Amino acid sequence: MAVSPNIKTKKSVRSPRLPRAQRRQQLLEFGRLMVREEGVDQLTLGRLAERAGVSKPVVYDHFPTRSALLIALYRWLDQERIDTFKASMAKGKHRREETVCMLAGAFIHCAADTRGETHAVAASLAGSDEKAAVLNELFDHCVQMFVSVLTPHTTVPTDELTRRCVGLVSGGEALAAASLRGKSSERDAVTAFASLINGAILPSV
Repeated sequence: MAVSPNIKTKKSVRSPRLPRAQRRQQLLEFGRLMVREEGVDQLTLGRLAERAGVSKPVVYDHFPTRSALLIALYRWLDQERIDTFKASMAKGKHRREETVCMLAGAFIHCAADTRGETHAVAASLAGSDEKAAVLNELFDHCVQMFVSVLTPHTTVPTDELTRRCVGLVSGGEALAAASLRGKSSERDAVTAFASLINGAILPSV
């Protein structure tokens, strides 16, 4: 019986020809699987080509450098995480208190999760100006996600809410980092973050 190429097998299988967009997506999926199973240090362009069953030039055509691959992978993982949260929020109408608790819990859990491939790829992005720019870009995406989720539950003007959400995302990251250092439990970090969010969406006196 022939073995169909898919992202679940470690054995290298020659991949069929795919449209460019599909090939790029396939390579990102293999990249994530490699980080999950082997660690981010093992994710090289050559190893990715071997794992995906394609020639090295095919990988280089999509990702000219390892840094470009890691950046694309992190962008994809980050967007997938945001899309998943937005989809969960779109299921039915949520009261303000429920929305705040869901937002606080999801953010702290993701930021404090050091076991997943998203954290591993993010850690590998520290250093160069190019990578720093990407992290700043993704920070801004997270801020906009906060704005879109909180806007229905506040009368604070959009510009002011955006500035407050910058502080919220920074504060949430700090709370998650404190939890990782053992300064508080994740549950306490979520409770504290929910209080910050509630305060931020109240109109100024």
